Amino acid sequence: MSEHRLSWRQSLLSYKHPRVIAMLFFGFSAGLPYLLVFSTLSAWLRDEGISRSTIGFFSWVGILFSIKFFWAPVVDSKAIPILTRWLGQRRGWMLFAQIGIAAGIASMAMIDPVNHLETFVQLAVLVALCSATQDICIDAYRIEAVGPEYQASMAATYIFGYRLAMLVAGAGAFYIADWADWETAYLVMAGFMLVGIITTLVVKEPIVEEQKETHELEERVVKFADRFPSIPYILPKKRITWFLVSVVTPFVEFFQRNGWYALLILLFISVFRISDITMGVMANPFYLDMGYQKTEIASVAKIFGFFMTIAGSAIGGVLVVHFGLFKPLVIGAVMVSVTNLVFAWMAGQPHDLALLATVISADNLAGGISNVVFIAYLSSLCNKSYTATQYALFSSIMTLPGKFIGGFSGVIVDGSGYQWFFVYASVLGIPAIILAIYLMWREKRVEIKAAMNTA
Repeated sequence: MSEHRLSWRQSLLSYKHPRVIAMLFFGFSAGLPYLLVFSTLSAWLRDEGISRSTIGFFSWVGILFSIKFFWAPVVDSKAIPILTRWLGQRRGWMLFAQIGIAAGIASMAMIDPVNHLETFVQLAVLVALCSATQDICIDAYRIEAVGPEYQASMAATYIFGYRLAMLVAGAGAFYIADWADWETAYLVMAGFMLVGIITTLVVKEPIVEEQKETHELEERVVKFADRFPSIPYILPKKRITWFLVSVVTPFVEFFQRNGWYALLILLFISVFRISDITMGVMANPFYLDMGYQKTEIASVAKIFGFFMTIAGSAIGGVLVVHFGLFKPLVIGAVMVSVTNLVFAWMAGQPHDLALLATVISADNLAGGISNVVFIAYLSSLCNKSYTATQYALFSSIMTLPGKFIGGFSGVIVDGSGYQWFFVYASVLGIPAIILAIYLMWREKRVEIKAAMNTA
């Protein structure tokens, strides 16, 4: 995995690249629908008198974001009539998903959730499905549109747009609902999807050249498919071949390219975010139990948190462009683990708003750096012939272990208190640090070996 590194000046100027700027708008388009089927939607439903148990069931809609790798091969390989021919594979699917999101959100605004709850649920599922599909397309576009040296900058502007959209879909929707009503708020949010639609129409489709090794692998898979008996009308040969080429081949290619090292990569992906995801589950309850008011938490988390995350994302992008991937990976993993220890120290301190602002700032700065670097790393692992499928798998592996382990956070707090919980969350980050150091050491060996062979 060779890395093209730029000077500090070139690293900063990477944010002027047209496609890096375009990711700001794509990030906004990706972040906007997320809260509209989660916390913002929960507020609307509760405002309408919907029971808490019913609102809880609505959270299952979010499962679609964690299983998007199931239909990512379709997005990778199947064309949409007219749209694909007009815009290309990535932009065709992207526009299709964006129109579905806008139509779904607008339709939710026109439905009474109390009297037509079943239809309302179906529309929420439609929005989540289209939003997850848009994520697949944007991730694939981001990886294919520029070279590896710009991936962190693309991730940084994407996160900036995403966070901005979450402010609009969160606080913005609340303000509109308070001024008018929830129906008006959702209609306005549907209108904001024009940001993504216009960007899709303006940018150019990335050009991806098929690699010789990939073509040869697919030919071998097609020959292998000929061994399978077909069942006319139920399981025809064409369908078997498509499944093996579009679904199986991306995973075979990844293991063939990396060998046994692929297992270590997948292990690293699965542990990298466990520490910050686990800590995040108990962050807000911790602030409340420390005696901070909701308005204090909201002000500090929204204002300091937002700007420090953006700052961290920008710094992470520059670090990767200048140093390459692996040194910033180690830095990010260490920072996340250390900031959890800062929370452990804070748990023993008295109520202090300045302290809260400092700790949240440090946490968001570390999170911004580590997330951008990690997204760039995941992007570098993808073969551009199977971008959507492979990245969807990596992103699922990235979050699922952390979400599972995070479910036990409350048990640990109840049993041992917040100080030991944050120490525990910090310790969970040690495997990621060790593996990041090993990956950096291995990459150095590969670079030295390549240099000796060319000397």
